[in-house]
Amino acid sequence: MPKLYEYFGISVYFYAGEHLPVHVHGRHGSSETVAKIISVRYRRAANRRPLSGNARRHFAELVEAKAKEILQKWADVFVLNKPVKPEILTRRIK
Repeated sequence: MPKLYEYFGISVYFYAGEHLPVHVHGRHGSSETVAKIISVRYRRAANRRPLSGNARRHFAELVEAKAKEILQKWADVFVLNKPVKPEILTRRIK
């Protein structure tokens, strides 16, 4: 499960055997939300409560700001089989 970012307590990652369309998972505690990168639509991850409040807003900010990087990291991981190093973001993106 390649972790991409840590942002305000939210872990943003891909699952190991992902599928198209390109998407990321955001987890905060026991809550998880999935965001498709092309259209940036959000939905609840299966069998998990969705992110809410500030966690959902911060996840949306991160995905929108880093969409191009996420697409590149998807290609690195799933096409080129390259490892990605997680990035810890300590400042607000917007």
